[in-house]
Amino acid sequence: MHFLPENIDNYINKHSQQEPQTLKELGRETWQKVLNPRMLSGSFQGRVLSMVSKLVSPKNILEIGTYTGYSALCLAEGLQKKGKIFTIDKNEELQTLQNKYFVKSGYRNQIKQFIGNALDIIPNIPERFDLVFIDADKSNYINYFHLVIDKMNPGGIILSDNVLWSGKVVETLASKDNDTKILLEYNKLLNEDHRIETVLLPIRDGLTISRVKK
Repeated sequence: MHFLPENIDNYINKHSQQEPQTLKELGRETWQKVLNPRMLSGSFQGRVLSMVSKLVSPKNILEIGTYTGYSALCLAEGLQKKGKIFTIDKNEELQTLQNKYFVKSGYRNQIKQFIGNALDIIPNIPERFDLVFIDADKSNYINYFHLVIDKMNPGGIILSDNVLWSGKVVETLASKDNDTKILLEYNKLLNEDHRIETVLLPIRDGLTISRVKK
C-alpha cells in the first residue's frame, strides 16, 4: 500500500539509494515463487531499514517475522563486525530460500534463525537489543512490544511495520476486524508509553520508529 501519488512515489524511489544486487535477486525470486509477495519489505523500505541500522550500528538485532529474509539482510548491513541478528519466523518452508541469500550476502555467520512461536522464543534469548523490527502477526504486536521493551538497551530503536494497515486505522472499525483493533491499540501504546519516543512514518503501509529513552 502506498499513500503518496504514484509519480511522487516513483520520484522518491528513483532518488534514493538502490538495493544491492543480491536483494534484487531475492526480491525477484520471492515474487516468482512465494505466496503473498506483498509481504516483502521492498527496495525503498529496505533502504530505510538499512539506513536506520547503519545509524544505530547495533551489536544485536531482533527481527520478528523473517519471511524470505529480505529485511533481515537490510538490517544486517548496519551490524557491528561481531554483531548478530536474531530472526524468528513460523514458516519453516522458507528456510531454504532464506539460507540461499544469507550465504550469497556474506552475512550468513551473523544471522541466527529461529523457527517457531516468537512469544516462546524471545524470552529465551539472553542478549539485549539495540534494534528490533516487528513485522509479524498483527494480533500479537502488543505482546511483542511488552516482551522486547525490557530487553532493549538505552537509546535502542524499535521499528514496527504495517501500522497504517492499508489505511484501515482511520476507517470505521468492522466488528470482527481484530487486527485493525489491535493495531489501533498498539499505535496508541507507542505514542503514550513513557519509556519511548515515537514517530510514525507514512512509508508503504506505515513504519513506526520508537526510541528507548536513556
